[in-house]
Amino acid sequence: MRTGLARRMLAAGLVSLVAVAGCGVQPSDAIRAGEPPSGRVAPTTTITLYLVKNGRLSTVTRPNDRPMFLADTLALLADEPTAGEQAHGFTTDVPPEAGPFSVTAKPAGRLVVTLSTPATELSTLAVEQIVCTAAAAAPESITQVTVVGAGHGVGPRSCPR
Repeated sequence: MRTGLARRMLAAGLVSLVAVAGCGVQPSDAIRAGEPPSGRVAPTTTITLYLVKNGRLSTVTRPNDRPMFLADTLALLADEPTAGEQAHGFTTDVPPEAGPFSVTAKPAGRLVVTLSTPATELSTLAVEQIVCTAAAAAPESITQVTVVGAGHGVGPRSCPR
């Protein structure tokens, strides 16, 4: 009985010795790798768009790796929603021919969005999409948006939300 216990103790000691010695890592001093990273972290930005779902305006946010000009953000309304947005029932009433867009800030918190098509030919939802998306992306001081195209204007309007 003693030999069995002694053998087990010897085996456990050998296994421990092999585990400690067999890892192959050699001791060393700390290795200097230079200064830690510093500087600004790139912010995560999102784009807020107003799309249409079930005949009503709905807010959609998209991740973006860089800030966008307001005119470029509005141009996204004239594109088809992403495949994921379409799968969730989102559409747009802003026709593709409405772009390109230009945006001009006016005094007293007003913004003018100029389209390539007559503004009066847009549906009410399309105008609301443009007004709300522009208001969401513009500075907080913007309260009213006028949509202009082919010499015709709609507004000034505030986002109905």
